[in-house]
Amino acid sequence: MYLGRIVAIGRTPAGVNAAMYRVSSRSFPNREAVLRDRQVSIMPRSGFESDLQKNPYITYHCVRIAGAFAVVSNGSHTDPIAEKIAMNMPVRDAMTLGLLAMDYEKDELDTPRIVAAVHLTDPVGYLGIIRKDAVLVREFALEPGKAFYLSTYGHNAPNLRFQDPAFDAADAAAAARYVVDGGVFAEFEHPVTAAAALAGNGQFELASLVI
Repeated sequence: MYLGRIVAIGRTPAGVNAAMYRVSSRSFPNREAVLRDRQVSIMPRSGFESDLQKNPYITYHCVRIAGAFAVVSNGSHTDPIAEKIAMNMPVRDAMTLGLLAMDYEKDELDTPRIVAAVHLTDPVGYLGIIRKDAVLVREFALEPGKAFYLSTYGHNAPNLRFQDPAFDAADAAAAARYVVDGGVFAEFEHPVTAAAALAGNGQFELASLVI
């Protein structure tokens, strides 16, 4: 099953929160997640920089830390949403405002913008999406050993149906790997790269994964 880009939020059995992002792509597979300066960016792989001339939406910051929250998304809306959260705007409002301001991507597929956020310690997370026909943002109570996810295609609404009942990760690198081939995520096709933020020791640990 092909779902496109995926954002996920979860809490490990040990009570540690995580936010994860996965690029799945059939059109632009030559990309990688690059960790630098406490954020993760999606970039064309060396030799494929010309892909930017074909689609300007394929490079962006996909992970940002905003105060006590980690924010992950599939586009340039990561930055304004993270900045509003860092300024103490409620997460639901920051997501809704950011998604409405940026709108869905004006490419051939009208690709939705998706976003997720988790708190450093509190068992709470958020998933949001703006599609051509809707904007939806929802708060989730996180449970140990469970992850909730949202994708650009198919599973494109934040609800309790789209979840993984056996989520676990020892560190951020394991969380990034999990959203590629762990649990329900192993069923989804065309993984390209991934990233994750995992809480611990008073801050979020970040990791990127190149497949």
